[in-house]
Amino acid sequence: MKYLIFALWGLMLAATSASAQNVYRIQPGDTLAIEVLEDTSLNRSLLVLPDGTVNFPFAGTVQAGGRTAAQVQQNIAAGIAPNFATSPTVFVSVNSVSIPRVGETAVGPDAINVYFIGEVNGDGLRPMAAGTTFLQAIAQSGGFSRFAATKRIQLRRTDPVTGTPSIITINYRALSDGAEFNRNIILQDGDVILVPERRLFE
Repeated sequence: MKYLIFALWGLMLAATSASAQNVYRIQPGDTLAIEVLEDTSLNRSLLVLPDGTVNFPFAGTVQAGGRTAAQVQQNIAAGIAPNFATSPTVFVSVNSVSIPRVGETAVGPDAINVYFIGEVNGDGLRPMAAGTTFLQAIAQSGGFSRFAATKRIQLRRTDPVTGTPSIITINYRALSDGAEFNRNIILQDGDVILVPERRLFE
């Protein structure tokens, strides 16, 4: 009888969790755990960026902010479907994370917050020392996935005064092969380093 009660309690908790996932609206700063049953190499944890998007292999940029896990799940499944013989089985769950409030830094007054997204093994928010360069940040990213397009890594930055976004594309593969880096880019608070997915035959 005791085991039956524990089993029923577990089922109730699972049902409650599933219901919460279907009601909760994803917010920037949340972390999404994504699993693809047919290809476990695609399984990953993604941080929802300040603009509400995530980047997933084959699906590209997917809007997550303001949507439920079930809606994001459908969008990712539809995005990667052309790469599978049958409709892929995708699971998306939400793990909320804490993002420092505006005006606060991650680890102290001299720290900056840098976001890594895309085909990196350590995506998400990374607190770094002020004065950190682009190459130094890449060294702290945890490495690239096998889908990474390292010839066109993007540094995305928003001007804090005007709000104007800018994108700098960097050929990291050439740099790793010995090319000279003419711009020693110093990162700023809120910078986003996006490593896009490699194209076919790239």
